[in-house]
Amino acid sequence: MARAQNLDLVEISPNADPPVCKIIDYSKFKYDQKKKQKEMKAKAQKVVVKEIRFGPNTDEHDFEFKLKHAQTFLKEGSKVKAYVQFVGRAIVFKERGEILLLKFAQALEDVAKVDEMPKLEGKRMFLMLSPKPAKAAK
Repeated sequence: MARAQNLDLVEISPNADPPVCKIIDYSKFKYDQKKKQKEMKAKAQKVVVKEIRFGPNTDEHDFEFKLKHAQTFLKEGSKVKAYVQFVGRAIVFKERGEILLLKFAQALEDVAKVDEMPKLEGKRMFLMLSPKPAKAAK
C-alpha cells in the first residue's frame, strides 16, 4: 500500500501488541518530530542565577543598594547567589561575613527562601536564595 502511494511505511510504536505502523512521508515525520522537540525545549523554564558580591566590611548604604538589586532579581524569577569575598587577611573576619549574609537573607525573607545557608569555600562565603512561589489569589 505504501509503495502504491509513493510513501513510506513507518513503525510508530514497536512495543505495542500488535506493532503500530503508519503510511506517511518519513522525511516529513522526522521534521515534525524535530519541531515538537524544539517547542518543548523552548517552553522549558531556564534557571538564571544572579550574583551579588559583598566585602566583609560592606557599609550600610552599599548593603541597602545591593538588597534592592536582589529584590528586583527575585521578582523577575531569578535565583540569587550572594557571596562575601575575603581578600588577603580579611579571612580572619569569617564571622563578619556570615553575619552579613544572614542579615541579607533575613531582609529578603518575604520575597525569597534560603536554598543554602552560608558556607565557606576557599576565600568566598556563599548564600543561595530562590524566589518564593507566588501565592494563589483567593
